[in-house]
Amino acid sequence: MPHSPSAPSPSVIIIGTGFGGIGMAIQLKNAGLSDITLLEKADRVGGTWRDNTYPGAACDVQSHLYSYSFEPKHDWSRKFGLQAEILGYMEHCVEKYDLARHLRLNSEVSDACFNESSNTWTVTLKNGDTLTSDILITATGQLNQPAWPDIKGMDRFEGTIFHSARWNHDYDLTNKRVAVIGTGASAIQFVPEIASKVKSLTLFQRSAAWVLPKPDRPFTSLEQHLFKSAPLWDRAYRAFIYWKNESRALAFTRFNRLLDLFAYQAKKEAAKQVTDPDKLKRIIPDYQIGCKRILISNDWYPAINRSNVNLVSDGVDHIDEDGVVAKDGHHYPVDAIIFGTGFRATEFLSPIRITGRAGQTLNDAWKNGASAFKGITVSGFPNLFMLYGPNTNLAHNSIIYMLESQFNYILDAVSALKKYPGSAMDVRQDRQDRFSHVIQEGLHNSVWEAGCSSWYLDENGRNTVNWPGFTFTYRASTRRLDTADYQFIYPETRP
Repeated sequence: MPHSPSAPSPSVIIIGTGFGGIGMAIQLKNAGLSDITLLEKADRVGGTWRDNTYPGAACDVQSHLYSYSFEPKHDWSRKFGLQAEILGYMEHCVEKYDLARHLRLNSEVSDACFNESSNTWTVTLKNGDTLTSDILITATGQLNQPAWPDIKGMDRFEGTIFHSARWNHDYDLTNKRVAVIGTGASAIQFVPEIASKVKSLTLFQRSAAWVLPKPDRPFTSLEQHLFKSAPLWDRAYRAFIYWKNESRALAFTRFNRLLDLFAYQAKKEAAKQVTDPDKLKRIIPDYQIGCKRILISNDWYPAINRSNVNLVSDGVDHIDEDGVVAKDGHHYPVDAIIFGTGFRATEFLSPIRITGRAGQTLNDAWKNGASAFKGITVSGFPNLFMLYGPNTNLAHNSIIYMLESQFNYILDAVSALKKYPGSAMDVRQDRQDRFSHVIQEGLHNSVWEAGCSSWYLDENGRNTVNWPGFTFTYRASTRRLDTADYQFIYPETRP
């Protein structure tokens, strides 16, 4: 193989400007790359924190850990960041690291195709424009495509209807009769915010959620001053949060009974705050805690306890012109319907069509379930690197930590490619298969296999979302790229 350490830096296209895309672009720039294009389908950056503007939107990971380690924010207003503040932090990073000139907004990607004759990626936008790069990095996240339920009669409803991830701020909910369908992470946050405004709120719950108290409060000005003036204190506080969160990994993956302590706490809180015996009975889940995402809130149970909130657990049969009909035939007349039904988390990169070597699409490669080597690369798709790819989601710690591990791994890949100009890296199928096998073995007997249906599982019941262990083991596995895991291919036209 030719060796040329002084070769020009490869060009890079990044799809998405959430935490993954912004952080990756910053790290690439810091590594000396300049030919970077950030493609964003919307008119501003921010990913899920731009899209989810519903009342009460906030993070359930502590602020100091839900931010880049290389760009600490000392003046977080609360222990758990609010949507507007997190979005502001992301916009600050774009400005500070001069990413605006690399940004191309209102540029939704429809297709990306690998060209074997040139070892480049051609990216086609919805408007027909095409761009070419040596490296393609996807940072589309797992929570960007709202999951709309397939309920008969939705198109007949004459009132207002919207999804929590596309909140209609022009519609005034004051004194309205409102139906909320879904009781997941978003509903846990917005229902308490709107319950006191609406005339009546009918909450359609398919299955109850385990809800724990949120250890949240505002930071004092003294604490903010300490974070800023004593960087070691700031780092120590972040480390404390990290290890506190990390300690929970074993409960999810090996010692599930440890989670029973949390179940006891949730039941105790519910009994203390929900006085209606019927509501209390139905607000406590009947499945193993941790099987679905554990939620945190201090105002969910008080909201459920309100006299104007009606909890319906019979399921939705259909929607008609002026309301929702439950499976027991009861008709609930409403003025507005809000879907809190989450996201299509297992449909990675949807709806972009990705085509790799020999015309194979990513949908074909993943017909039996999404998998990727270290959650980052897929055999048959050279120089394609995914951020927050299959099996890199967490139930116990900060995804930012996982993303920063991936940044480091991809930077290693860029360095490897610079050594062999014109080449493209394709992960070996046997390495990917072995890695996938280890992941699925690690997920075996985890709490996510406890029998409930959740967004962690794909349509085949396979967990393609979660990482089955400690985040520090993931960091260790991505600390250095081993070129033996890859084959370096050259263009077909090369003599």
